[in-house]
Amino acid sequence: MNLVTGATGLLGSHIVEQLRKRGLPVRALVRRGSDTSWLRTQGVEFAEGDVTDKPSLLAACRGCDAVYHSAAKVGDWGPWEDFQRITIDGTANAIDAAIEARVRRFVHISSISTYGYHTNPIEVNETFPLGYRLYKWAYYSKSKVAAEEIVWDRHRRGLIELTVIRPAWIYGERDRTTIARLYRMIKTGRAKILGRGDNRLNVIYAGNIAEAAIAAAARADCNGEAFNCSNDGAITQQEYFNLLARTIGAPPVTRHAPYKAAYFAGFVLECIGHLTRSPKPPFITRYAVWLMGRRSYFSCEKARQKLGWQPTVTYEVGIPQTIRWYLDDCRARGVEP
Repeated sequence: MNLVTGATGLLGSHIVEQLRKRGLPVRALVRRGSDTSWLRTQGVEFAEGDVTDKPSLLAACRGCDAVYHSAAKVGDWGPWEDFQRITIDGTANAIDAAIEARVRRFVHISSISTYGYHTNPIEVNETFPLGYRLYKWAYYSKSKVAAEEIVWDRHRRGLIELTVIRPAWIYGERDRTTIARLYRMIKTGRAKILGRGDNRLNVIYAGNIAEAAIAAAARADCNGEAFNCSNDGAITQQEYFNLLARTIGAPPVTRHAPYKAAYFAGFVLECIGHLTRSPKPPFITRYAVWLMGRRSYFSCEKARQKLGWQPTVTYEVGIPQTIRWYLDDCRARGVEP
């Protein structure tokens, strides 16, 4: 039995899908009132609970061989208390419940942003330290670093087998946030390339990450290892936007904005947002600018070499596939894309 936390989310749902494709049993941790309609098509077992509720996690972990922990506070906006409660405390609850239930392997879904905000044209691999130049309001990245420290602590104490997966910017079916925003920006001609646009992007299809996580969970030599899962091959920012535009049927994105100016604008808007305690994220944040415009690159050569992992879904397949799903989903829900 494999427990997946965050199973109703983008990456969690793809981990469920890939486990089921392999004929493996899945138990999904779901909060009361969650939309489980897609999960019900996968023939999974449900465990009602929440990462903030350790007793529910303990019940969900019992009888499981592996736990795939993908639940977290997603996005780079919101009060620190939410990141503390969901990402940090929730991770401690999940791994401690897994230890108590004698689960063999805990697969922790982290993020490449735990390395910190490298911007220079360097290649970052798993040997780099975590937390480089994290600014005050880098709540998402800071909470993911703290969550990793918790799981590594439990592993170093010999309490459980551990594999850490560090994905990059994720896309794929069942993403209703990032792809929706990009679609509208490109369709309306408001999208801009940050800088020259020749920087390599770290963007990856969710199903490819799931394949790496499942492969690593099954291998004894991946106990105590971390793997970047950060790209489906080489693609620049300009090429990424061009492929999106072609798929949507929109003109190519040709407008540019200076990276430093966009980063400063993100800082100003974050200041205003925090001063006014706005629950909605600013139109631009420094994290979003860094994701798109940075010149640093995150290598996943270790996963390719150690796991023999090769992304099975390329950008040319995955991006059109994701756009088609988004449009079909909008039609099914009766909303404008």
